[in-house]
Amino acid sequence: FDEIDRIIHVIDLSTPEGGRNKAILETMYSCGLRVSEVTGLRISQLYPELGFIRVTGKGDKERLVPIGSSAIKYINLYKNNIRVHIPAQKGNEDILFLNRRGSKLSRVMIFYIIKELATKAGIKKTISPHTFRHSFATHLVEGGADLRAVQEMLGHASITTTEIYTH
Repeated sequence: FDEIDRIIHVIDLSTPEGGRNKAILETMYSCGLRVSEVTGLRISQLYPELGFIRVTGKGDKERLVPIGSSAIKYINLYKNNIRVHIPAQKGNEDILFLNRRGSKLSRVMIFYIIKELATKAGIKKTISPHTFRHSFATHLVEGGADLRAVQEMLGHASITTTEIYTH
């Protein structure tokens, strides 16, 4: 928990990329998203007034995932103050998180952002986008959340996969 917090707090919010990255990491940790789910997240899949997002997971399966108020706050700041100044490339108009050129971010770019922030936060161990997903699930389970509910939020077909997070 402390390490995730440190990573999120070293983001430089004075830059457009910093604002975007804060929204990305808050969303990943708040919702336990896979890296491909965060890069493919669409504006039309956000329901902030309901506190949910619609996620397209593995095998194009859709699920509704609760999203925290902090993630909603930073998504709105990004969407209304930063993204509006990035002309989206054809086909990326509905993609939430864009690179400087108006295209969808790559999975590798998310890895790079997280690696750089972990270094900046003074964290020596290897941290990947999946670390945020794993931490999301672990913290829910440690907090007493129902394993079936966590399974639903993560989009796991099998409870066995979810059980890995309890160990």
